[in-house]
Amino acid sequence: MSAKSAINKELFTPHDEKMLAGVQVKRRTKKKIPFLATGGQGDYMTFICLSVTNKKPSHVSLTKVKQFQGSSAFIKRSQWTIDQLRQVNGIDSNKDCPEFDLMFDNGLDQWVASSAGEKCTFIQILHHTCQRYCSARKPEFINCQSKLLGEGLDTVIYHCKVYLNRMRKDLVPHRGHLQRQGNSILHSAADSVTSAVQKASQALNERGERLGRTEERTADMMNSAEQFAVTAHKLAMKHKC
Repeated sequence: MSAKSAINKELFTPHDEKMLAGVQVKRRTKKKIPFLATGGQGDYMTFICLSVTNKKPSHVSLTKVKQFQGSSAFIKRSQWTIDQLRQVNGIDSNKDCPEFDLMFDNGLDQWVASSAGEKCTFIQILHHTCQRYCSARKPEFINCQSKLLGEGLDTVIYHCKVYLNRMRKDLVPHRGHLQRQGNSILHSAADSVTSAVQKASQALNERGERLGRTEERTADMMNSAEQFAVTAHKLAMKHKC
């Protein structure tokens, strides 16, 4: 069992919560040192965990968890509600990097993750969670790559819907068999593309897949939408003739 799975099972599940994401971290120092999971006596591993309650209304928290060397137990050290989070600083918006900052009402924590990929996955899920659960003031995300904030997927969904709706309207004047077949194809296209985009987004959030492949996947979805529309148009022209 991985450390994150163990944390979820030991600390969150018993309290009717589920862990959405976790990242192993160390505090940043001026002197760069290799990332080490264990070391001398008294050393420990630190995790920042994002969790949500199963009961409604949902409550989202960020929790600092530690595991001391020589112990299999995980211990909650600090906890903040999502409303206490004021700013997330990704440090570099041009490339993947393991450093990030979390600013709360009562202070600033500067971290370096065990890897750039783990940090990117955590920030993406954190941003998605804030958009979903923060009803009032949402935290500010600065110096973060656009792929972490879901901008690419939102744009693709919007353009797919616009393109398919335009093709559907073009077929409305045709009646009978043509209209039924054309609309059926377009409805299928819209459902397929929307479903594919939603599944891709969900997979990125839940399984933490490599975020760098998002642009390639969404481009393929756009191509699929256009191919569906072209097929529908050819069908319409065929029956019109």
